[in-house]
Amino acid sequence: MSSERIKIILTDQSGWTFVETLIVISIILILTGTVGFMAVGYVDKARIVAAKAQIENLSMALDSYFMDTMQYPSEEQGLGALWLKPILEPIPKNWDGPYVKKSISKDPWGTPYEYTVPGPNRLPYGIRSFGKDGIHGGDKNAADITSWED
Repeated sequence: MSSERIKIILTDQSGWTFVETLIVISIILILTGTVGFMAVGYVDKARIVAAKAQIENLSMALDSYFMDTMQYPSEEQGLGALWLKPILEPIPKNWDGPYVKKSISKDPWGTPYEYTVPGPNRLPYGIRSFGKDGIHGGDKNAADITSWED
């Protein structure tokens, strides 16, 4: 073969066509979309785990509060009594807080925790996150997360 023939063959076959480029871009977009869709599910699971951990931490802080003051904060005082000494009655004697490392935040979905005294099932208190949908009830990712249920 002459060098001219080899040169023509190489130049004719080099590079990608427009259709090949579109196919590669389509495959990349499909893979990226699939990974992104799967990641959203993991974010929801992480928020549920975070809410459960926060409720557990608040429960331990409430129990420490009780050990010092011999009472739980009233509903009016709320969970904020774990961070700052309550100024509303009944003002606790022997308050030795703060009982949490920082002020009480909202749940992972940005909704305040619900604190009730007394709690359900004859418990001294209850803490609830309304989950992803922010309303009572729900199932799966929108289910309520509570201190009195697993």
